[in-house]
Amino acid sequence: MDQATVLLVDDEEDLRGSLSQGLELSGHEVFATGDPQEAFERINRGFYGVLVTDIRMPGTDGFQVMKQAFEIDPALPVVLITGHGDVPLAVEAMRAGAYDFMEKPFSVSRLASVVERALDKRRLVLENRKLREELADRTGLESRLVGRTPAMELLRRNVTALAATDADVLILGETGSGKEVVARALHDEGPRKQKPFVALNCGALPAEIIESELFGHEKGAFTGASGQRIGKLEHAHGGSVFLDEIESMPLELQVKLLRVIETRTIERLGSNKPIELDVRFIAATKEDLEAAGKEGRFRLDLFYRLNVVNVAIPPLRDRLEDIPLLFQHLAVEARARYRREIPDIPDSYLASLITRDWSGNVRELRNVADRFVLGLEQAPETMEDSGSTLFEQVAAYERALIAAELKRNDGVIKPTYENLGLSRKALYEKMRKYGLGKEEGQPA
Repeated sequence: MDQATVLLVDDEEDLRGSLSQGLELSGHEVFATGDPQEAFERINRGFYGVLVTDIRMPGTDGFQVMKQAFEIDPALPVVLITGHGDVPLAVEAMRAGAYDFMEKPFSVSRLASVVERALDKRRLVLENRKLREELADRTGLESRLVGRTPAMELLRRNVTALAATDADVLILGETGSGKEVVARALHDEGPRKQKPFVALNCGALPAEIIESELFGHEKGAFTGASGQRIGKLEHAHGGSVFLDEIESMPLELQVKLLRVIETRTIERLGSNKPIELDVRFIAATKEDLEAAGKEGRFRLDLFYRLNVVNVAIPPLRDRLEDIPLLFQHLAVEARARYRREIPDIPDSYLASLITRDWSGNVRELRNVADRFVLGLEQAPETMEDSGSTLFEQVAAYERALIAAELKRNDGVIKPTYENLGLSRKALYEKMRKYGLGKEEGQPA
């Protein structure tokens, strides 16, 4: 993002000069003018900056300037200053949409502090507009596996490479991380996409019927088998079989599954006739199957057969930067399901999501997005009641991003400041500000 600019509009040349000098000494780039039209020429929806304008000026007033600025971009932060301040005027200014209201005389340091907070808000607005544009432009795999972090880019590359093959795949990921989404992407992006995708949750089916579900049965194979039934594996012929929670499959059935994977044939219960099978197996687990095998809870020979190719899904806590984009994507999905319009998503609300503990990963974030679209999630207008101001939430958002990048780069500074678009000096200043050390973003 370009250098932020403070647009300063004031008809008093001496005051304009002193405020400009003070703001520049505080590290801000300033464009000062006595003509509001010159300021309007610099404002657009992509303008990264804040407008500071006097209220009382010959031929116009700050309220009119603010109104014209809002016609260009209603989200532009505007700070009104006046030498005639009173409570009713301040209330009117805030109701009209001003970011802040300052009465002369005031210190330049106070103005600089207000400007800094306004720029933080503006940065979030622009970033989230960019996120929404990215969502609108995403197609194919990017619309399924949403995220801009290196971990998600690697995941998409791996899925793209594997989708074109017939290799069996083991997907590794925590609960709620999106294992079935990855499995469906492997199927839909490959040559089997026109054939069935059969998903089976090994942990949700009773042990006594899972064998019949997988292999099917002949009439009279067991009590209650009144007719022939084609099993899930046979039904998936030509397509893909997704075995979720494979660690929950009974040990005796694991032996039969291993044989099916190796021979690509099945036999229905009650039959000795082998049936050739053309399927791709995609298994998923949240456990360490090798450790489970050594403990006797999972067959090691099946693990080694499944683990020829594996895909690891990063937990949400390792890609915090993706949360704003992913939340908006999930809100769009919720809108389609519930046929409800998405409420305005304040930037402070998106920033607050970064600071939450996402132990349930994307599934938990999806639930939050559903509640938000249904109007059941905490209203953003009342968030300040929790003791967290906009400035504090923006700071928490920034701290979380820096900590996550430090952790990803194992505390190495150069790639961290390059990926964040900061200078080395700026990164060190922010690390000191937030009490962060190099060691994976831990407190210094």
